[in-house]
Amino acid sequence: MRVNQLMQSQTATRTKPVRAIFEGYDVLTSELLEESKTEVLEFLERRPLHTVMLDGLIRDSGVVNTLNRGTLYGCRNERGELEGVALIGHATLIETSTDRALQAFAELARKCSRTHMIMGETQRLQEFWAHYFEDGRGMNRVYRELLLELRWPIEVKAAVPGLRLATTEDLDLILPVHAQMAFEESGVDPLDQDPIGFRDRCGRRIKQGRTWVLIECGQLVFKADVVSQTPDVTYLEGVWVSPGKRSAGWGTRCLYQITRSLLMKAPSVCVFVNEENLAAQNFYERAGFKSRAVYDTVFLNLSAKLPLYYS
Repeated sequence: MRVNQLMQSQTATRTKPVRAIFEGYDVLTSELLEESKTEVLEFLERRPLHTVMLDGLIRDSGVVNTLNRGTLYGCRNERGELEGVALIGHATLIETSTDRALQAFAELARKCSRTHMIMGETQRLQEFWAHYFEDGRGMNRVYRELLLELRWPIEVKAAVPGLRLATTEDLDLILPVHAQMAFEESGVDPLDQDPIGFRDRCGRRIKQGRTWVLIECGQLVFKADVVSQTPDVTYLEGVWVSPGKRSAGWGTRCLYQITRSLLMKAPSVCVFVNEENLAAQNFYERAGFKSRAVYDTVFLNLSAKLPLYYS
């Protein structure tokens, strides 16, 4: 099916499809609909480790849902086949199989004024940024991160008494810690920017059974969050150990216990670690995680008018 035929057939989409020409071929970029969920997941499952966030988001919330905090788009070639899937919104995540799809998404993302973060494999994100920065938007922060993965076999450790899934009664202990971690990473305090939404999102994850905690004497000692789960990969984030308990083996033992449970559900567990955080890298390496790829996370300075370039 040619692109012009595809455009005529997508009258049910909520916005007009965007037609673009790259490398001498037509591509069509348009909002994805719920009925495309199976097709989209099949596309993302080609690279399960690298697409766990997009894949997990769609499995949790569907293709069209305000909980996604953005819009999911597809980029199709002249035969109607997907060449890319992108979430464009508060967080922008992109998976493409061609350069022209990457360029099409970059030009589309420039029109989104509420983007806070863009994340992708280093080389691909640099290519994306070369098209994206034309509107003069600048970076607030750029972090280079290592994608680490854990698979069987893993070492057996003694269980940690009291390590459990969080309940809503634990929310007030978790919120300030999670907010501080977000602030240290992005420079934005979610409790100042969006206190109600932030509380709702943390509470929703707890209700999904995806936040692990160790609490002693009313104090949070350890926490970790399962952000995305797919049949192939579990993405773990927000791993935190109370300062008074660090370097005493608490974090390692808790991590072993959690990852062992998670590997019963999917054959891979992954985390992202800041390239400069050697202590965190050593922590995960001791637990058996291996480096798989290098990513960049860009936090946007929405008020900036001078573009900042990759060095």
